[in-house]
Amino acid sequence: MLDVTVIEDPAAAAASLDPIRAQLLAELAAGPASAAMLAGKVGLPRQKVNYHLKALERHGLVELAGERRKGNVTERLMRATAASYVISPLALAAVQPDPDRFRDQLSARWLLALGARLVRDVGTLITGATKARKRLATYALDGEVRFASAADRAAFIQELTAGVGALIRKYDSPDAEGGRDHRIVVAVHPTVKPETSGAAGAAATSGTSAASGTSEGPKTSEAPSVAPSAVPELTD
Repeated sequence: MLDVTVIEDPAAAAASLDPIRAQLLAELAAGPASAAMLAGKVGLPRQKVNYHLKALERHGLVELAGERRKGNVTERLMRATAASYVISPLALAAVQPDPDRFRDQLSARWLLALGARLVRDVGTLITGATKARKRLATYALDGEVRFASAADRAAFIQELTAGVGALIRKYDSPDAEGGRDHRIVVAVHPTVKPETSGAAGAAATSGTSAASGTSEGPKTSEAPSVAPSAVPELTD
């Protein structure tokens, strides 16, 4: 079982978002189970659970883990193909975010568009690497920092932009034969309080957090995209 996988197909995304099927995925992420075993947990007849499992299996969200005999019946034990799933913007290709349409380093919505592109690109790279049976070279850095004041935060952003920009200029080799382009994304946003992160549509912030990562994708020779929020706009 994979730790996380990306759903790119619109039909698979729709299947995963069905409340009953989402519950079945959660149960099967905990371990293999048959339709009969799941029926009691989700409060549905076995035949109905079987119907939903077959739909999930068609889209590659669950797979056969084994079979066992129970009386005169052979039960199929199913398991989730991943512990968690992320839906790629490719599932809504016609309306997926485009960070190049509106570039504003101080916009939380632009930061959200960058994050969506990161999910899309890395998901596509993972799919390709899996098919080619090759490892994918990526790197990510995740951390938190508490700023004493807005002035300190602004100074941090300036130093971060200058430092990462200098690294890009130092190592960028646009004419290198055989070189490979990489995308660099750096983001700064307020930290979401853990106790409220799962509330229905509500979120609160506490302090600030900084995260940066790189993933293979279209090249940019611009300074890194740094998106602080002077006034936090909760879009995530």
